[in-house]
Amino acid sequence: MSSMWNNGIQISVFGESHSAGIGVVLDHLPAGKKIDLDEVQAFLKRRQAKSDGTTTSRIEPDIPKIISGLYDGKTTGTPLAMVIENTNTRSQDYKNLKASMRPGHADYTGYLRYHGQNDIRGGGHFSGRLTACLVMAGAICGQILEEKGIYTGAHLLSVGALKGQKLDTVTLTKEEVLSLRKLPFPVRDPQLREEIIKKINDVRISQNSIGGMIECVCVGMPAGVGSPMLNSLESILSSLIFSVPGVKGLEFGKGFEVASMLGSENNDPFYYDENQKVRTKTNHHGGILGGISSGMPIDFRVAMKPTPSISLAQDTIDVEQKENTTLNIVGRHDPCIAVRAVPVVEACCNIGLLSAMVDQFGVEL
Repeated sequence: MSSMWNNGIQISVFGESHSAGIGVVLDHLPAGKKIDLDEVQAFLKRRQAKSDGTTTSRIEPDIPKIISGLYDGKTTGTPLAMVIENTNTRSQDYKNLKASMRPGHADYTGYLRYHGQNDIRGGGHFSGRLTACLVMAGAICGQILEEKGIYTGAHLLSVGALKGQKLDTVTLTKEEVLSLRKLPFPVRDPQLREEIIKKINDVRISQNSIGGMIECVCVGMPAGVGSPMLNSLESILSSLIFSVPGVKGLEFGKGFEVASMLGSENNDPFYYDENQKVRTKTNHHGGILGGISSGMPIDFRVAMKPTPSISLAQDTIDVEQKENTTLNIVGRHDPCIAVRAVPVVEACCNIGLLSAMVDQFGVEL
């Protein structure tokens, strides 16, 4: 099972949605970096289910336990292992899913890949529950990045047809990025926030789900980090982002808009600012050129599909009886997984950026 990732920083994710616990191991971290566990907990709290009807009713405390790799509040340089206990499971909700394949889920492909031996409770290892592991890892990597003046943040840009404004990544500041983390619900505009909350609740009441888009940004990333082609900064970030269950699309900078632009419109003119720092007048490239950071803010957007577990009856198959059937899904599910995926995307950005720096400069950052 490919639950290991190695590109400077190495991470290994383990556990299932309804197993005793879930966890992550990070290797190749720089030694001697101070880690605030309260900040790790705060990062995890942003991913937790809410009580406003926009998320699943399964609420886990998500208290991380450090097994190794941290001593006197600092990284030791050896593998840092963290675990979270699963305390609020209802495995009986999934007893009818051993043979009936949920549309839109990995049930059928997982059944084929693991010959029917995969844990189906709550989606097992395919569950969004495992994103808590990415958040733990990203919280650690983020604190190390911030020592270098690198800050990341993310927000919910749209849900269905309700769309907010993209961030201005030419003038973006550290303060604007940090403000994203303090939002009680990850939408910047207060009026749009209420409209989105209402929309998600309406969808939930109608026994359905809805998709959304997340914008993630980073300021302070030094220019010149990354590689062309097969190990580009976009490739590194993409490999992590597409590890998040439910991600179906990713674009950097102007993204798919560039297909309808002229070169004269898309190119970002360079200039020296008052401090003789190289900048660009626009940031259509999203802070990355040729797979290498340009020094401008990094900017990308992630498309999340609607949660496939909905309460409406759906046509499917029974793989044991080899016949067509109808499935009614029960259990606790997010009506819009994009809401809780906001800090997950931010965490993946942290992992990817620190990994690129470790790969290029070594662990003695």
